[in-house]
Amino acid sequence: MYVKQISVFIENTAGRLADFTKALAESDIDLVSLSIADTTNFGILRGIVADYDKACKALTQKGYTVKLTDVLAVCVPDRPGGLAEILAKLAQKNIALEYLYSFVRNSGKNALIIIRVDKPEEAVKALEEAGVKMLSQDDVRAL
Repeated sequence: MYVKQISVFIENTAGRLADFTKALAESDIDLVSLSIADTTNFGILRGIVADYDKACKALTQKGYTVKLTDVLAVCVPDRPGGLAEILAKLAQKNIALEYLYSFVRNSGKNALIIIRVDKPEEAVKALEEAGVKMLSQDDVRAL
């Protein structure tokens, strides 16, 4: 139950994010979620798009280096402690969190969190056993 995430190194200069989002727009690619971790000279842009194959092709043609990564898209109860409960399930199984970021579309009563862990198969099993809903690539595309 994985979702494909695109990761792109992007220069930390004025207009580079505008250029990136324009490249997606010109190819009619819907950007579902976005996270940027930056340093002085560059950033790592991580995002979920509706069509990752199309995004990879379009971005590569524009000169970007794109990497695909499997991540989990987890439905988290949108209330105090909701995320803590999910993270505790992973910690109990000794699964380390590498990073996470959220996205919101029409999610109802849940927050949607993108999670990258060190043991993805074990994380899926632990979360499924706990009754935690995870989204598939098709679910994300339909949001």
